[in-house]
Amino acid sequence: MQTVLVQKENIKEYIPQKDPIVLIDTIDYCEDALTKTSFKIEANHIFVKDGCLQEAGLIENIAQTAAAKAGFEVKKHDLEPLLGFIGGVKDLKIYDLPKVGETLNTSVEVKMEIMGVTLIYGISEVNGKKMAECEMKIVIQKPEEKNV
Repeated sequence: MQTVLVQKENIKEYIPQKDPIVLIDTIDYCEDALTKTSFKIEANHIFVKDGCLQEAGLIENIAQTAAAKAGFEVKKHDLEPLLGFIGGVKDLKIYDLPKVGETLNTSVEVKMEIMGVTLIYGISEVNGKKMAECEMKIVIQKPEEKNV
């Protein structure tokens, strides 16, 4: 049985995305540079067409898994999740599109962090079969400093 760190009903406390854009249900693992999430594909999701999660959904799922790591870290200090943006996608490979009813398991490894930019490698799978993989630059918006 899989251990779940954050359940579906609490996931929005860890990522800045809101419905209908949310593309992760659970945080399954989050230690050091590695984060793993799960997402069950539902027919009524905004990124589902013709019974499959579309390419944009796969890319956003990887980005949200990266956001989940950042959110998991700041939640330890009772802070709100930081807003992040995809700064670039490199070596994107889409192998297949996951179907409605399937569970997408995504792993993101942080390769480097420098000056507010995080370089990650992400891979999404269904039952061990690769759906997508890529490198991605994520730019994290820092909270505004308050004038004292």
